[in-house]
Amino acid sequence: MKQERDKMGLWEAVALAVGSMIGASIFSIFGLGAEIAGHNLPLVFVFSGLLAFLVAYSYAHLGARIISNAGPMEFILRGMGDGTVTGALSILTWLTYVVSIALFAKGFTGYFLPLFELGASPLLTGLVETGLITLFTALNFFGSKTVGRAEFLIVLVKIAVLGVFVVLGIWSVKPEWIRPVFDAHQGPRLLDATAVFFLSYMGFGLITNASENIRDPHRNVPRAIYLSIAIVTIIYVLVAIVAVGNLPLDELRKASDFALAEASRPFLGHFGYLLVSVGALFSIASAMNATLYGGANIAYALAREGELPRVFERKVWFSAPEGLYITSLLGLVFALLFNINGIASITSAVFMVIYLFVIWSHYRLVDRYGGSRPFLLLALVSVMTIFGVLLHYQWQTARMAFHATWITFLASLVVESLYRVATQRTLKRRKPTEGTS
Repeated sequence: MKQERDKMGLWEAVALAVGSMIGASIFSIFGLGAEIAGHNLPLVFVFSGLLAFLVAYSYAHLGARIISNAGPMEFILRGMGDGTVTGALSILTWLTYVVSIALFAKGFTGYFLPLFELGASPLLTGLVETGLITLFTALNFFGSKTVGRAEFLIVLVKIAVLGVFVVLGIWSVKPEWIRPVFDAHQGPRLLDATAVFFLSYMGFGLITNASENIRDPHRNVPRAIYLSIAIVTIIYVLVAIVAVGNLPLDELRKASDFALAEASRPFLGHFGYLLVSVGALFSIASAMNATLYGGANIAYALAREGELPRVFERKVWFSAPEGLYITSLLGLVFALLFNINGIASITSAVFMVIYLFVIWSHYRLVDRYGGSRPFLLLALVSVMTIFGVLLHYQWQTARMAFHATWITFLASLVVESLYRVATQRTLKRRKPTEGTS
């Protein structure tokens, strides 16, 4: 009974996902969204949210029946079996954390430099990114229980900041500035922005990585997934309406790296700029710490050892400390080599591949775990279409990011193939509690 009471309830699970989703992306790539979608930015979050609901169908359906903290990798392993592709996906899962770290470093720097009135030179930008990643790597090496406990409060702070932004700014929105535009120029860009901003919803999958630690997971896992996406979509749309409706697009584009802070100036003045900037720094720092201290080492251990760990939680990672160093170093390499546009598109592309394989695995497991095959085909086609749009966008705007995306995919396959030959490793299926099919 005590063990059951120690588990997360529904709203704690929702908070886990919402705190992860409302992280670096809404603060750090908002200006990019304004640049791509213009007045259609609020609509972008609606479309991205609908796409997230399509993917969430598989996560919710399988997560309610396969109670395993291994989450999506357990789903893929059951749907596709062990093999080089499945092993490569485990490496790719680790790489999602690597690229996310680069995104956090870029986002933090974008707010940090203007807040302290420092010029955004390549040297200074690189120094701040290097210093931030080094700081959190060192923090995790010595242990960070205090920071870990404080993260829930940080989540509340960032939601409160966005709440103030919306409540005070909604009254001064100019309706003509948020009216959707569907001409020949803006139509395709709406899809481009949807593909990039899909990464803003990537945190809902964390719920399946905690399903063994959630009370009544058969009911609460799917409910938490759907509720978290709905809550985040509403927040994103309202923030986009206030930002686009208060600040001219040219000014949003000009303040690309710190656009949300700049958008608060018309109705909150310099205080609003400081409030949002500090909220962004706390939010992004929290996301960086969570990624390094939590998922990165676990994902690395999975990629290296082929084990699906029994308990996915914040634990001592000293059994594989090199995972922390390699993850941090590769994250820094991505941050130094690519601009925020390229990193955002690479992150979104890598996550989309994981989502595609989860949906396909669900399709193959329908007879055992239930679900609608026509709906899964709709989800599969929709995500594949947006994935194609994203690759086209990369090719048109960030050719280096396009090549890096494919190099990342191919490197995962090559590394897994060589690793299997050298070690004869196999991915081992967990034996978690299952619901009835």
